[in-house]
Amino acid sequence: MSLALSGAPRLQRSWDSRAAGNFIGGGAGTGLLVAAAAALVGGAPYFPAGILAIALIGFGLSLVWLEIGRPLRALNVFFHPQTSWMSREALLALPLLAFAGATVVVDQSVVALPAPMRQLALPLALATAVLALAFLFCQARMLRASMGIPAWREPALQPVIMITGLAEGLGLFLFLALFAAPPPAWAIPAALAALLARAGTWEYYRRRLNASAAAPTIVALAHASIPLHMLGHALPAVLLLATLLVPDTVALVAVAGLALAAGGAWLKLIVVTRAAHTQGFSIPFVPVRGRK
Repeated sequence: MSLALSGAPRLQRSWDSRAAGNFIGGGAGTGLLVAAAAALVGGAPYFPAGILAIALIGFGLSLVWLEIGRPLRALNVFFHPQTSWMSREALLALPLLAFAGATVVVDQSVVALPAPMRQLALPLALATAVLALAFLFCQARMLRASMGIPAWREPALQPVIMITGLAEGLGLFLFLALFAAPPPAWAIPAALAALLARAGTWEYYRRRLNASAAAPTIVALAHASIPLHMLGHALPAVLLLATLLVPDTVALVAVAGLALAAGGAWLKLIVVTRAAHTQGFSIPFVPVRGRK
């Protein structure tokens, strides 16, 4: 006599929309810090983008703190950098926010500062950008380390998360054109390159999962791809290309940037909350004790 045991893939419940919010806020914030540093090299102000980026990263980290439920337990995240990418992310957050805040302070124009202090803005911004990329890398590795979730452990997800963070940051940088100076000339080509790279890496990631992931994961990603490509890729691409023909393009640039950022948020929400099914298992034959 034999028994058959099976465990169908199921949607994980450990990480919910609050965890997705950390990836959304952290990715968009770090991407925005990189874009703001690149703009500062060309003489554009760092101040508005830096403030928004700090708020996004802080918001994402606060969602993780709320998800834990017991605030004092959140301190444990700092104690395992040798094994945990979440600990590395948390440890990087401290200098990242400090450097970004210092850059905002020395670059702002509300309070007059001595010239030597203002000259610190560029080196501080570049150091912040390096820390931001390291923070974004930790986020990508956090998902990769979850070996029980095929959609997360797939190596092709790592470039998706990295490129999406940069695309979100560029999108928000373009959106800020409504409230600050017009974006530099390189920003629109960079945004077009980012959305093409995100679309390509996303489709490669999906094809890789088609051979290994459970059916519910494949279906969730397929359904998410339609709004992602239409609203997160095609719409901003058309609007950004239209800026080459329309003289007054600030509104088009801002809407395109917002769509680019929203597409990244949608992608991460789906990956973390709707496509995160477990591997599942099946044991077709189990010997009965006492029989050979």
